[in-house]
Amino acid sequence: MITQRDAISLLNEFGKNGTPFSFYCDFLGENWEIAALEKGNTSDFKLSISSTNGEQSTVDSRQLTVGKNPVSFPDFKKAFDQVVHEINIGNSFLTNLTFQTPIDIDSSLEEIIELSSARYKLYVPDQFVVFSPETFIKTRNDWIYSYPMKGTIDATLKNAEEIILNDPKETAEHITIVDLIRNDLSQVASEVSVSKFRYVEEIRTREKNLLQVSSEVKGKLPDQWQEKLGEILTKLIPAGSISGAPKPETLSIIQRVENYNRGFYTGICGVFDGENLDTGVMIRFIKKENDQLFYCSGGGITSFSDPEKEYQEMIDKVYLPV
Repeated sequence: MITQRDAISLLNEFGKNGTPFSFYCDFLGENWEIAALEKGNTSDFKLSISSTNGEQSTVDSRQLTVGKNPVSFPDFKKAFDQVVHEINIGNSFLTNLTFQTPIDIDSSLEEIIELSSARYKLYVPDQFVVFSPETFIKTRNDWIYSYPMKGTIDATLKNAEEIILNDPKETAEHITIVDLIRNDLSQVASEVSVSKFRYVEEIRTREKNLLQVSSEVKGKLPDQWQEKLGEILTKLIPAGSISGAPKPETLSIIQRVENYNRGFYTGICGVFDGENLDTGVMIRFIKKENDQLFYCSGGGITSFSDPEKEYQEMIDKVYLPV
């Protein structure tokens, strides 16, 4: 594990030399694990990236059920009310509020990651697993792309797609995050624009299928951008979709209101192939502490938010994509 300062130097070096590597970092980008993908080199973590979400697992799975023990609604409401107060007095437009839920499941972390299917899968032995559907940034032909994901609904509901796309609260939340991501990319790229706005993807899980709303924001990177790979990544961290806007003030609210340290939950993981970068936001996250498993989840809070709906969304996001 290395600090942000050392990570920037190493990322710049790998980018300049075209050295492929994989990495992950914590929510605030303070602690990094970086491994060069050289022949014969090994790392202490396993990271895989797929082109789609919800692919069928090739491993025979048992009937996995997750026993959820979420925070009580009154305790959730207390934190929710604190966030709404901060929003109402102008300290934030949108704050991502998260909790950790103790879970009961008859599987190890290694079994969970083997059985799960997702775009980004990360396994850090005896510490945590990630099976995330959300891209942070990708690069292609000197363009940078971000895919903020905001808005979740049960796919089995009648007219679910129409409901989520026409919900005023969800629309306002998504617009806020897209605007934040556009501003973030403007720090490292030119010609920044929203190339796709509010499209729907389906996430398949054992309990229920979910619809999630994303957008695509892109920008033109400067020549030889790989030589500044460390600065580019650290300027964009933490991801706007799991922090809020404006980012500095909202981060302060999160640290005051949430009753735990996120650590690597909502951090970033990814791979650099020597030319391009593909990274994901570390949501859908299970960690192990003292032989107890915790599933971390949450959602964006705005002045339009309904506490009961937000509470249910937090619980719905506790699932295994198998």
